[in-house]
Amino acid sequence: MAGLVDGKVALVTGAGSGIGRATALEFAREGALVVAADIDSGSAEETAQLIKDLGGESKAFLVDVTDEFAVSNMVDFTVSEYGRLDCAHNNAGILGPLSDIANYPREAYDRVLDVNVTGVWLSLQAEVRQMLKQETPHGSHTIVNTSSVAGLVSNHEIPAYTVSKHAVVGLTTSAAQSYGKQGIRVNAVCPALIETKMSMPFQIDPDKPSTTRVRQAIDRNGQAKEVAAAVVWLSSPASSFVTGTPLRVDGGALA
Repeated sequence: MAGLVDGKVALVTGAGSGIGRATALEFAREGALVVAADIDSGSAEETAQLIKDLGGESKAFLVDVTDEFAVSNMVDFTVSEYGRLDCAHNNAGILGPLSDIANYPREAYDRVLDVNVTGVWLSLQAEVRQMLKQETPHGSHTIVNTSSVAGLVSNHEIPAYTVSKHAVVGLTTSAAQSYGKQGIRVNAVCPALIETKMSMPFQIDPDKPSTTRVRQAIDRNGQAKEVAAAVVWLSSPASSFVTGTPLRVDGGALA
């Protein structure tokens, strides 16, 4: 039985850990050829090897998503290895420090926006340019950006992250409007508390309810593979009439 993205070429940034790694593995399980890109080359190589261990096909690529030249090279590498680019997941991101606005360091603010917003912007540009060149069935190109529930509501403890993830939703809807007629669908996933290293300060501790920062309708932390499943669905023909959507994968946190 064919997978959801059987034979497609998928590119994932931030693929060395967390949601990015889980998504790269899920793409592979569903039949895609995967380029696992990350700023940590060792982690990217580990993800590519995990895919190969599953019997899939993957290449690792070292990239700093804030570097326009490096991002362009990432897309060129994908095409040189596999001939085209069908699906992209722009996932690379950082949390930044926990602080109120008045005391938030300017250097940290700039870094968060550079990675989380400019990184998605540059990736989108390079991916769309490549996809527009390809003569493939209309509607077969997909891009999924990683936003957050902090891209839909505010979180006073992580103001720069909140700003950046709201911007990702804006980039997503703008790109979806711009390229829908040309067969490119662009969506975002908006996770809540997912068990990754980056979200450790906010995770639900069932043994220490008094320290829990956020409660969700599903009273547990989400798993990276649950977000990965949503990304791959948004990248597949099963979601062919879905574009410009910030999809909540939040355990009911905003319910």
